[in-house]
This record gives sequence, C-alpha cells and structure tokens, in this order.
Amino acid sequence: MKPLVLTDIEGTTSSISFVKDVLFPYARQALPDFIARNGHDPHVRPLLDQVAAECGGICQDAMIAETLQGWIDEDRKHTALKALQGMIWAAGYRDGDFKADIYPDVAPALREWHAAGIPLAVYSSGSVPAQKLLFSHTQVGDLTPLFCHYFDTEVGHKRVGDSYRLIADKLDRAPESVYFLSDVVEELDAAREAGMQTVLLDRLEDYPQPRSADACHGHTRVTSFAEIALG
Repeated sequence: MKPLVLTDIEGTTSSISFVKDVLFPYARQALPDFIARNGHDPHVRPLLDQVAAECGGICQDAMIAETLQGWIDEDRKHTALKALQGMIWAAGYRDGDFKADIYPDVAPALREWHAAGIPLAVYSSGSVPAQKLLFSHTQVGDLTPLFCHYFDTEVGHKRVGDSYRLIADKLDRAPESVYFLSDVVEELDAAREAGMQTVLLDRLEDYPQPRSADACHGHTRVTSFAEIALG
C-alpha cells in the first residue's frame, strides 16, 4: 500500500503571514457588516446563537460580532468562528480581493505525489470549507483535485493523539502508513503518539531561527516539500 500524506496548512503549505496578515484581518473587518446582513440566514444564525449561549446569553448581534473579533485577536480555535470566517473568505476569494499564498515548493511536490498514486489529505484548524477555498484559489491555480479528504477540528484538537487515530480510521488506514506534515512540534508529537510518520516543516520565512535537534523532538526536519522522502 502506498503511503498517504496528511498535511497541515498554516506554516506548512502556506506562510503564517498570509493567514495572520491577510485572512484574519479581512475577516475581522468584515464581521460586523456580514453579521448585520446575514444574521437571519439559516446557515449563520445557529453559529451566532452558539456563540451567544457560550458567552452567557448575549442578545445583540453587534456584541456577538465584537466577541468574535476578540476571538480572532486571540487566534481562538472555535468551530463557529472558523465557519463564519470561511463564509467571509469565500466572498473575498470570489471578488478577487486576494489569492491564497502557497510556498513555491508545495504544488510541484503535491502534483508529483498525486501522479504517483499517493493519496493526499488536509488536517487544519481552519474549517473544511475554508481549506477548500484556500486550495482552490491559490496563485498557482486550483489544487483541490489533488486532495481526497479534508479534516478540521470537528475530529478533535490537533495536539491530541485521539484526533489522529480517528483520522486514520476515517481514511481506513493503518496510522503507520500516514505521513503527517506540520510546522508545530506538539501536533507532530500527537500524530506520532497515534502511530503516524511525522515530518517537521521548519521554514525560514516562518521560523528565522532554525529549530535544533532537541527542539524537533525526534521528528524528521525539512525546510521544504522537496526534501520530503516518503517510504
């Protein structure tokens, strides 16, 4: 059986700065108007009500918007926030306000692996719709046909081993046949605990100070997808 590649996005396929300096500010600025215009939409209302309930029963949408903006500032990994951000980013991509930044080494490697029959999947804290939006609007074209599965925090936290066990089960794969790629050591620790192969992306653009052997926790360290060797 060929290996399967499961990749993170931020800091792995795309620069941290794209997410932090482009996507997050765009969603933050757009949130109040988006909620004002779409607050009664059946796809939006349950998400807003979920936030309101968790915050003690907020009754005004303007206050919900302020709460969500605060969560963006905190980089909070909340399912409702991620879903709303995805809806806002969809408009930004559609209107051509930005294109997804992909490291230049990523698309060639993904295409090579796909052509070789190696399945590709994504696991990111961003919602699955947001993941698909990003990969369908990159500066090198639509990369979504290369991927067979997408996972977000609906399967669990990225620093918990059970999340990776569940992903392997959903992929109908033995964990040891899966290579998980990420720039976050704690995520790789969790994936390895679940039995997966792990590769640490240590990109100079995101991590100017290269991580030492001890800091890598024993994970294979590379600086680009071109260096990744799949067994």
